Amino acid sequence: MRTVEIRALSEEELAKQLEAAYQQLQDLRFRLATKQLVNHREIPRVKRHIARLKTIIRERELSISDAGKA
Repeated sequence: MRTVEIRALSEEELAKQLEAAYQQLQDLRFRLATKQLVNHREIPRVKRHIARLKTIIRERELSISDAGKA
């Protein structure tokens, strides 16, 4: 999912996406530990996706708090 698409999501959808990404990361780590993971590049890809989601959530938090100060 691209950053533009992520920014278009509502806060509830962002929270669901973040929860799903954490679940996917947990699943990938479990499969890695049990030697069932075929594509090892999936783990960094999911971590980057989580970072993107958290960054956009934080940007929205800061813009809400900055709007109240102005």
